[in-house]
Amino acid sequence: MDILLKPIVTEKMTMQGEDLNRYGFVVDNRANKLQIKEAVEEMYSVTVNSVNTMRYLGKKKSRFTKSGVIEGRGKSFKKAIVTLADGEKIDFYSNI
Repeated sequence: MDILLKPIVTEKMTMQGEDLNRYGFVVDNRANKLQIKEAVEEMYSVTVNSVNTMRYLGKKKSRFTKSGVIEGRGKSFKKAIVTLADGEKIDFYSNI
């Protein structure tokens, strides 16, 4: 199971990374906090203090067609906010 799917690189998460040493990741829905902690520590070789997770329901979507309205949902996902130890950093832009 691939636990870390992608990092969250938004303006809000960048400010939290600079100020509070927190970084966000979209993770597998079945992953628990211990698995997320181990995956981040292994991939980025940092020390993780805490992991907070939240689940998001997929966005509701609808479109109009000749046969009527079709409704559905986007994909649901799980987000993890990882707080690192003091002095640790993750640089997402180093591989570019």
